[in-house]
Amino acid sequence: MSSCSVENQNPNHNQVNLWLKNNLALNHVTCSATRRRSLSSNRPPTTATSKPLPYDFTSLLSDEILLQILSKIDGRSHRNSSCLVSKRWMNLLGRLVRSVKVYDWDFVISGRMFFRFPNLTHVDLVNATLVSNSNCSGTSFGVLVSHEIGSFRLGHDEFLLCDDYVLLPVDEVDFGLRVLASVYPDLRRLVVVNCSEIGLMSVAEGCCILQELVLHQCNDHVLIAIAAFPNLHTLKLVGVVDGFYRSLVSDRGLTILAQGCTRLLKLELQGCEGGYEGIKAVGECCQMLEELTFCDHRMDKGWLSALSFCESLKTLRFVSCKGIDESRELDEHLGVCAMLETLHLERCQLRDKQSVRALFLVCQTVQEVVFKNCWGLNDAIFFNATLCRRMKYASIEGCARLTTQGLETVVLTWKELESLRVISCKNIKDDDVTPTLSVVFSNLKDFKWCPGNTSFQSTRLSSSDMGKRGAKFFKKFQI
Repeated sequence: MSSCSVENQNPNHNQVNLWLKNNLALNHVTCSATRRRSLSSNRPPTTATSKPLPYDFTSLLSDEILLQILSKIDGRSHRNSSCLVSKRWMNLLGRLVRSVKVYDWDFVISGRMFFRFPNLTHVDLVNATLVSNSNCSGTSFGVLVSHEIGSFRLGHDEFLLCDDYVLLPVDEVDFGLRVLASVYPDLRRLVVVNCSEIGLMSVAEGCCILQELVLHQCNDHVLIAIAAFPNLHTLKLVGVVDGFYRSLVSDRGLTILAQGCTRLLKLELQGCEGGYEGIKAVGECCQMLEELTFCDHRMDKGWLSALSFCESLKTLRFVSCKGIDESRELDEHLGVCAMLETLHLERCQLRDKQSVRALFLVCQTVQEVVFKNCWGLNDAIFFNATLCRRMKYASIEGCARLTTQGLETVVLTWKELESLRVISCKNIKDDDVTPTLSVVFSNLKDFKWCPGNTSFQSTRLSSSDMGKRGAKFFKKFQI
């Protein structure tokens, strides 16, 4: 009688032995079972009627560790969706937010903003302080109008007038600034409208490291408190915004500004008045000023002569200006900005030949010039750019009156030119380019040539083979 062993009775015994000999697999199963047992003991007890809730594994992590993990999330949309996971995630992600544009003033006054975003460094209050009188602003009817100061909804019978919109009272804005300064001592940038010098003083006392300040509806009296900001290096003053508000920044305000902000690096004046004395004071006192911008300025005649006092100026911008300087006696008193490198003209009216010539006399040391959507820039006015002998970079866009001949006359005088961009200038045509101008183009390091929209569009269509595809399709329907 033959004996029958246990190994022969179990046909899978060899597979079991091989599996038990694999220590890695055994350890993996053991650790997994132990981990599941420990996690199941921490789960809340479930009743027969209630469904088991999914366990939040992130609750095992501390706030510091989870905050470091959430900080690795890239993109604003991904962070906004992550706030919906739980209240804990929403509070932790609020700590990572540094910049906020406020649309509801109650969000500031109620204190919800401080609990939701405790570590802000950039705050914009403009949209929250401008309130519409219209009844349709809270409905979905009307037309949405966007402006630099904000987005608002107009009804069918409304016009954008000063009476349609009101600003919050100065006392309320000052109170909000006082609370804001007490909560955010590390504030670096602030944008505010319709405040007084008292509100600015509270910000200066609470936010000692504030570096950038934007003041809408600013006037000379408000600028009295500007000297209380010792570390301010960027300042934007908005005096007039058509359709919204109108205030006055004159030579007196510019002089107060110059004496208070001696460490200023960037200054932008939008809708501001003033003249020679104010700009001269800025140039003499703000000796570190490197960038100066005029937007829709309302300067008095002769102010351009004061630009030469800005000895450290490197960038000069004109945006949406109806003119440069209407004075007829500029050439006798003009100086030169020796350190100036960049001249930017955008959406400006350049119809006065004498004022444009005076501008290029002051800016004859520039190495970069930009003309973008400027009206009145014809060949005669553009010829004044020959005064700039050190030109290395030139960009001309949206200047319809400039011709190829006028461009060639100026470009041939720029012996050091390295880069040229010509875009959307309909009177500059490929057929008018001479061999001499072609040689200049070939020697440039950076060159972009799209003078006409029609020619640029036809080039793109020819490269897409759209005509060939249509020909193959219509061959089927020939009679």
